[in-house]
Amino acid sequence: MPESLPKNGLLSVKNLKIEATSYPPGEPPKTVTLVENVSFNVQKGKVLGLIGESGAGKSTIGLSALAYGRGGAAITGGQVLLNGKDILTLGRDGVRTIRGCKVCYVAQSAAAAFNPAHKLGEQVIEAALRHKIMTRPEAEKRALYLFQVLGLPNPETFGDRYPHQVSGGQLQRAMTAMALCPNPELIVFDEPTTALDVTTQIDVLAAIKHAIEETHTAALYITHDLAVVAQISDDIMVLRHGKTIEYGTTKQIIEAPNEDYTRALVSVRQTKREEARDQSNTLLKIEHVSAGYANGFKVLHDVSMHLPKGQTLAIVGESGSGKSTLARVITGLLPPSEGTITFDGKVLPKALSGRSKEELRRVQMIYQMADTAMNPRQTVRDIIGRPISFYYGLHGAKKTERVKQLLDQIEMGDRFLDRYPAELSGGQKQRVAIARALAAKPELILCDEPTSALDPLVAEGILNLLLRLQEETAVSYVFITHDIAIVRAIADSVAVMHRGKLVRFGAKSKVLSPPFDDYTDLLLKSVPEMEIGWLEKVLTTRRMESAGN
Repeated sequence: MPESLPKNGLLSVKNLKIEATSYPPGEPPKTVTLVENVSFNVQKGKVLGLIGESGAGKSTIGLSALAYGRGGAAITGGQVLLNGKDILTLGRDGVRTIRGCKVCYVAQSAAAAFNPAHKLGEQVIEAALRHKIMTRPEAEKRALYLFQVLGLPNPETFGDRYPHQVSGGQLQRAMTAMALCPNPELIVFDEPTTALDVTTQIDVLAAIKHAIEETHTAALYITHDLAVVAQISDDIMVLRHGKTIEYGTTKQIIEAPNEDYTRALVSVRQTKREEARDQSNTLLKIEHVSAGYANGFKVLHDVSMHLPKGQTLAIVGESGSGKSTLARVITGLLPPSEGTITFDGKVLPKALSGRSKEELRRVQMIYQMADTAMNPRQTVRDIIGRPISFYYGLHGAKKTERVKQLLDQIEMGDRFLDRYPAELSGGQKQRVAIARALAAKPELILCDEPTSALDPLVAEGILNLLLRLQEETAVSYVFITHDIAIVRAIADSVAVMHRGKLVRFGAKSKVLSPPFDDYTDLLLKSVPEMEIGWLEKVLTTRRMESAGN
């Protein structure tokens, strides 16, 4: 632990060790060390950022602050001291007295954290009432105060809404209110803005930072985004493979990192790819498309754009802008109410059920969450092999040989043939998802935020892989993202969407150059930078612009 950092804190973790048992097929059980010899302190009113790649142990360490080991993991060594008392010695009943009371947890997915059948206000005050910390009137007053601090709309009536009646960013702030309501001493934030678009992310980050300052709560902030953690943390711990790589003040980690791995994280910058000039050979044409869902809610409004063969079209915009809905229309999962989708000169049937096997083969998709897009009971051999059998009728040794070729193509190799998804890292799962899409030999791949859940170094590797595959196979991509750095790295043309409408479309150099429309200007200014104080600078600029209007 650096001498410059405090020796004791509200939370003091000392020599933490966490292990799990794995059960390899046909082999005896094995003990796997997830976290080894990790120590840190968190002071009252301060934030410690835990950063590292998938599998680094960030969430596992964060949950240890609740004396919890998830997924069969067990804390087998060290101490977790809260106000000097080791919570690992409290026993089951003792731990219950601190969870949701003295230590609270904010998960990555707010949608999964709320009960859709109950109003938000009731869920926000539940812990304070259950632990008998406050009376109902006191808890309701506290919730109202937090709704105001967190910048939620109409705070007096916000608690009367159900989870489905608010936006993703509002729901994330409501979950923060739920964690803060019982006046906890410590909050564990586990990737609370990863799934949010950049404009919403700024609002949530600002709200979290303001709430911590107002309530003097200590916090662990878990993320893989160093630019984000630089805006909110006082200190940063860099983790890899369950071990501490570097631990210091935010200023030291960002401006003068000591370790090679930290320097690599800080210096990750996607290259700015030069766009293709030839726009004449069109593969995909979207003309005047409007679409909605069965409840009558219209999502897309008269959208038109096109994509040449062998190129990449990036579709950007905040949550709810219609990006993923447009992808569903292209694939036929959601038939448009108006307009047409033309592929290689032929108008595609609107619905998936009306498309031929050949039309299905030519358009494939890579999803955001590889975890939920794969059958956990199938091996890599089965996952990649299924489209090979379906589209080309190959079985047995011929199918296996083709799977091996695809594994080589994604730089993994045949040693992964018989592994299950649970035995792969986040980056490896996404590579397998890419190989599954390539197995059909498509001409167009729709990539729906395929790197948003990955740490910067792994994401950079996935982007480089996609670019290399495009050069080798001339495949075209529609790349859905809210990350402007990715747009600069991979796109030839860009479409900016806002509330279901196309607000800007053209070559990348044109779309990302001024003069900008108001929404594109906001989007570009909301991309976090690896600079301490950037968040305050952006918020100050916004306030000045708002006052000027």
